[in-house]
Amino acid sequence: MNLLDVKDKVLVTGGTGMVGVALQKILPHATYVGSKYDLTKLDRTLELFDEVKPEYVIHLAAKVSGMKGNMDALGTHYTENVYMNTNVLEASRLHNITKVLSVLSTCVYPEFAKLPYVEEDIHKGMPHYTNMGYGFSKRMLDVQARAYRDQYGSNFVNIIPNNLFGENDNFHLVESHVIPSVIRKVYEAKRNNTNITLWGDGSPRREFTYSNDLAEIIVYMFNNYDEADPINVGNPGEHTIKELCEMVCEFLEYDNEITWDTSVSNGQPRKPSDNTKFLELGWDNDRYTDFRTALKNTCDWFVENYENVRGVK
Repeated sequence: MNLLDVKDKVLVTGGTGMVGVALQKILPHATYVGSKYDLTKLDRTLELFDEVKPEYVIHLAAKVSGMKGNMDALGTHYTENVYMNTNVLEASRLHNITKVLSVLSTCVYPEFAKLPYVEEDIHKGMPHYTNMGYGFSKRMLDVQARAYRDQYGSNFVNIIPNNLFGENDNFHLVESHVIPSVIRKVYEAKRNNTNITLWGDGSPRREFTYSNDLAEIIVYMFNNYDEADPINVGNPGEHTIKELCEMVCEFLEYDNEITWDTSVSNGQPRKPSDNTKFLELGWDNDRYTDFRTALKNTCDWFVENYENVRGVK
């Protein structure tokens, strides 16, 4: 089965978000749904499946935030994501969906797991306290997929990207991730000729994957992977938050003062993940978009669409 050849049988949850919009470019025939259906409610989830009658499901829907947003609402991030994940997989089981691919996060890994992260260590310890609720909710998606595979023979697979970014991201100042947050702060400071304050000290290192790349990865994995074990699919290569900020300032031509607020937690110092198993399936690291290029694309898109960007308007 080649997903690109399937017509009118693919349902994408979270289809109006950053990755969903990127996926529409290469999978235009799928049905993309956003907030019209409340997936935290089983009855609404079943209504969606009854209406669309999909054969395949790509599950992207999630409640996501940056570090501070996670810390301020650990319980909400757990319950809303657990409800959504549970309902989507249960509806998929009841409707005999041929295959479901869900997207996890490196937040599933234990705080003190060996680096780089390997898939066998997902459940060997507590996630970092700053995203405990979100991390455990994504782990439960892995648990449910395995349990359904064992009991019902469900072909539910999971992939694990690292930090995602790109066009159509959420640029809210609290609920966004680090890249959209920095881009917005730098751009607005440039417009207003003001200085900016960023959280932490800039030293944490992170790996980033472009949303357009993840869209291609999703289709690739849907067509090439049917096993129970989640697989790391993120772009390797770490960048400090300070390096990221310097690139954004370069692209947006900002040269005012930047203050680092060290009263705010840095989060985990590093979170690299090992994508060896992904490469063994035939992927090549050269297929990832160069980070500088992807970041420049994202900055340019933000400037061009500022008034209507999610989190700003």
